[in-house]
Amino acid sequence: MKGAVACVIPALDAGETIGAVVSALRAAVPHAVVIGVDDGSTDATLAVMRAHCDRTLTFGRNRGKGAALRAGFAEAVGMGAFAIVSLDADGQHDPSCTPRLLAALDHADIVVGTRERDGSDMPLRRRMTNALSSAAARRLAGCELADPQSGFRAMRPSVVRAIDARGDRYEFETDFLLRAARAGFRIVSVPIPTIYGPPSHFREMRDGFRVIATFCRHACAGSIE
Repeated sequence: MKGAVACVIPALDAGETIGAVVSALRAAVPHAVVIGVDDGSTDATLAVMRAHCDRTLTFGRNRGKGAALRAGFAEAVGMGAFAIVSLDADGQHDPSCTPRLLAALDHADIVVGTRERDGSDMPLRRRMTNALSSAAARRLAGCELADPQSGFRAMRPSVVRAIDARGDRYEFETDFLLRAARAGFRIVSVPIPTIYGPPSHFREMRDGFRVIATFCRHACAGSIE
């Protein structure tokens, strides 16, 4: 892969971790343009982001991870990026894996960093919901989607231009993958370490319901088709 790589990092109250994430990302992909999106943080996230990122977008209030990714993707497409990477700001994605995701774009349109479930330190409840969502995504997409909720991804800008995903929060990432699969884009998985650090902003009831609603909407759309 040659050309500009845009790395989009949505962040909410990640002032203690985002600096290290960006530093590790630059070590792994020195030519990357890092786009930070502050999703209405109340801590030092914005200040740290401005000190470390090449471009910074900021929301005056919290709008959700999906809204942050949508804004970051638009910025990446606008700058003419050859490839777009998304990863979380809380340190639960290992930036050193980024070159492997980018390399896999040689034979794919979207590459998903897939976390290990068995034998990892992933909490049992998340392990079970991850397995169930993977099974549902596989059935609806008609292809293997081992970790549809993973936010560590690499993709071609043509996918971002073509897919108009729904949702402003965590359901955005699942909806994006399902729409891309149904549109015929090639999706592959690359194994990444399972890292658990600071508590996730994902809320099992509220955000889990939104993800389930996304699956149901796609299931209904498929039955109509």
